[in-house]
Amino acid sequence: MSFSLIAAVSQNNCIGKKGALPWYLPEDLKHFKKLTAGKVVLMGRKTWDSLPEKFKPLPNRVNVVITRQTDLVVPTGVEVYHTIDEALAAHQNDAVMVIGGAEIYRQTIDRADTLFITAVHQKIDGDVFFPVIDPAVWQETEREEHEGFAFVTYQRINPKLK
Repeated sequence: MSFSLIAAVSQNNCIGKKGALPWYLPEDLKHFKKLTAGKVVLMGRKTWDSLPEKFKPLPNRVNVVITRQTDLVVPTGVEVYHTIDEALAAHQNDAVMVIGGAEIYRQTIDRADTLFITAVHQKIDGDVFFPVIDPAVWQETEREEHEGFAFVTYQRINPKLK
């Protein structure tokens, strides 16, 4: 299984504000769509709730929602699990990409092989944050600069330590 995290992250690690993205970057949305197409996208319930109705479920992907709720109602085809381990066991032969939110990122970053980060070149006053990317654990392997942001790929330095 390939296991990655994908997020847009400000200079101060902000990823959200009041249940929404604190910026609008059309190029990032296209990048997200390209990288996640055909894969399993794993998200927490709050991230699921934040998706615009017209994109629920995210098309051309297997949508997996992690929640403690036992009565979450989702469209047919969306998978609901109560733990990350359950979800990963069900998709052990698939490419899985974690798409949020903060708690799910925190619980999965130590299991990931790759981080796909859109580094937003500004500090944002938000209320949801991505874990710190430790340079002792993660090595930048690719960077594509754009005006105001960059697409950055990190690989785990020693995959056997995860």
